[in-house]
This record gives sequence, C-alpha cells and structure tokens, in this order.
Amino acid sequence: MIRVRAAFTASALGLAFVSGWGVLPHTAMSQTAQRLGVDSARGVYSFAPNLERSLPAVVKVMALGGTSPSSDDGPKPIQGGSGVIIDAANGIIVTNHHVIDGGRNFTIDLLDGRFLDAELVGADEATDLAVLRVRGTGLTQVAQVDSDELRTGDLAFAVGYPFGLDQTLTMGVISGLNRTGRGDTIEDYIQTDAAVNSGNSGGPLLDSRGRLIGINTSILSGGMGGGNDGIAFAVPTRILRFVVDQILANGEVKRGEVGLVVGSLTAPRARELGLGIVRGAVVHDVYPGSAAEKAGLKRHDVITSLQDRPMMNGGSVQASVGITTPGTVLSVTYLRDGKEGRTIMTVDDDKAAIAHLGQSEAIARGLTVREVADGVQVQVVEAGTLAASVGIKAGDVVTFIDKAPLRTLSDFARAVDSPNKIHLIVQRDAEQVEFDLAR
Repeated sequence: MIRVRAAFTASALGLAFVSGWGVLPHTAMSQTAQRLGVDSARGVYSFAPNLERSLPAVVKVMALGGTSPSSDDGPKPIQGGSGVIIDAANGIIVTNHHVIDGGRNFTIDLLDGRFLDAELVGADEATDLAVLRVRGTGLTQVAQVDSDELRTGDLAFAVGYPFGLDQTLTMGVISGLNRTGRGDTIEDYIQTDAAVNSGNSGGPLLDSRGRLIGINTSILSGGMGGGNDGIAFAVPTRILRFVVDQILANGEVKRGEVGLVVGSLTAPRARELGLGIVRGAVVHDVYPGSAAEKAGLKRHDVITSLQDRPMMNGGSVQASVGITTPGTVLSVTYLRDGKEGRTIMTVDDDKAAIAHLGQSEAIARGLTVREVADGVQVQVVEAGTLAASVGIKAGDVVTFIDKAPLRTLSDFARAVDSPNKIHLIVQRDAEQVEFDLAR
C-alpha cells in the first residue's frame, strides 16, 4: 500500500502526487491516480469510466393511454419518466409506480436510439415501484449494491430524462438515510442533493462505481416551479429487491403484517416516557390476536431494533415489516418503562380477517369489545364505519347476535365472522336497542 499525503502540482499530465517523502515514482503515481478516479490520459479527475458502463442501462419510459376519438394514430402518451434495466437477459426494468399508473401500453427508449414496447409485469403502490419487461437484444444491466452499506456523505449520481431532455446525469452526495414522511405506505428513503427533476422519476441513483443504490422517486420543493431544491428521495435497493422478487414470482407483492400501530419517537413523547433518546418507534396500539400481541408488545413500548437493525422512527418499522413475508420470524428489541426487553414475533398473513381475537379484546366491523359480566362491551367505535353510522356507541353491551346469546370474546368472534349482515341486540343503560350491521 502506498501512503500518500496528497497535494497537486503541475506536471506533463496536469497533476502529480507529492508525498512527505518526495514525488512518487511514475508507476506508483499511475496506480494511485487510477484508484482516486483520475483519467491520466487527459489529466482530469473523472467518474466517467465507472459510470459509462451503467448509462446504457438507463431508459426513458413512456406510458400510453387510450386513442383520441378524432385520430387513428394509436395510443397517446399520458406521462413519462425514467427506468433502469436490472436484468438484461430477461429484459427486466424497474421504474416508479406513478410513472406507469393509468397507462395501457408502455414503451422504452434506449440510449443507443432504439425504442421497444414493454409489458407491465406488476406494480406496488405502497413502495412506488413497478416492473416492466422488454424483449430485445444487446441490452445492458446495472450492477446493484446493498443499500444498507451506504453512509451519509457518499457520492451519488442521479441519471434520467428530466424535462424531456436526453439522458442526463447529475452528482451530489447522500444527504441522509432512513427518511420517512413522504406519504407512501412503506418508506425508508435515501435522501440526496443530486439534482432530480420532473422526468427523473424511476431512474437510478448510482454510487461512484456506477452501481445501483436506489430508484429516484420524489423531491421536496419549495420553489414556485416545483423544481429541484437539493432534496430528493430514492427507494433503496434493500426494498427494491424484495418488491421485484415478489412481483416476478407472483405478479404482485404479498407481504405480511404484525398488527402494530406505531409512530416516531419525538422529543416531547420521549420526555413523557422518561426517556433520553429520540430514536425509535412508539407503539400506539397493538391489534388483538396479532403477532405483536402474541409477542407481548404493549402500548407505549418503544421499538429500537428489528432483526438487530436500528429503528430510527415509525417509518423504519413499517418499512422493515413491509418487506417481510408471512411466516418470517422477527427479533425485536424494545424499551418499556425505560428498561430494555427482547422478544420475537412471527409475521402474519395480511389477508383481511373479519374478526381479530386477542387476549383481552376483539375487533370486528369497526368495533373493539371486551368481556363484561353480561356480555361483551363496546369500548371503541371506529369513526367512519357502518357501526358508527348506525348509532352503536362506546359503553353498549352486546348481549345477542342473530338471536344467539353472547358471553365471551370467542362467542363474539364466531358470531361476526361472516360476510353477511348481522343483527345485534345491545343493552344501553336501562333499555335494549337493536341494530343491523353489515360488514
């Protein structure tokens, strides 16, 4: 290894490397320059050799809608963006869901001037990702890197087709990791100040070696024109790989759930809980009968890690659970009353169940109930549900469903576990009230 205290002076190449022990030999200088990204033939510092291998994999994506009633010219473009080929042999392209949303047909333009028809394999609105397939020869794919290896301050390059221009590359750094709060269901974004603008959506975010680290998906803009203000977000490859594998295998994403409602730990909430940290996810609710309840998690617990991966906020938990399949066993570290606890939970299937039966509560049809001496008492009526619209209130005691008497949570769960309308008789103070409740 050559240790260099770098300084740059003029030479025949425009630069030379000077160490504390004198000028390095020409061979050593060339090797060092190559490692530092110097194009010695031109005497300039350049990332072109690393990036040029990946640029042919970046494509322009066009979504086409219906035909115009007064024209026979075929489907009309409705929106466009960028995409990147991740599997050249099979013609697999990743882009954003919002780039293809509403389209009936799709085309891609290649860097070499060709354009190809593409078919939609599947899309996932929760992560704003979509997978297209093209059939063509001479395609180039981009290499991928594990986004968990990224560090704030790493160089980042955004590539795409902004504002109708030809392929454009911009440079910045990774400004932050684990960003949430952009509005999608599953968020764990890379933040970068590489210029990302309209048309860049779906294009790749590359590292300095030209490897894929994320898919550009949105910007935060305070300007009147909605242009780049130096804050852009990309879906990391950690999430991308799960989504693409699911779409290729199933045509859709089949993910599990654990029955947690979480939020980010803020400074005021941390003070309420007597904690000296503002990193983690506060458990606001635990779904009865869920994996989280079976694992022993409770309201006000603060989840600090899943699978030994630090959880920065509520979005980190949602993203980590959102890229798991049913049956996955998750290790959980949490704080309760300031003390650390550990548990495991097995991810449930996310199929919608009519009734969720827990140890002390059950939830069904917009009602949360618990056992009392005379039946099951309504504790919560979810706003906006049919239960709320027909007039059921917290405190009502359900005594009969479809003429069958209720005594336990299990009785309630069995009685409502039907897609059909049910008839309830409730005790409200000194009177009996009847309701018909659809699902």
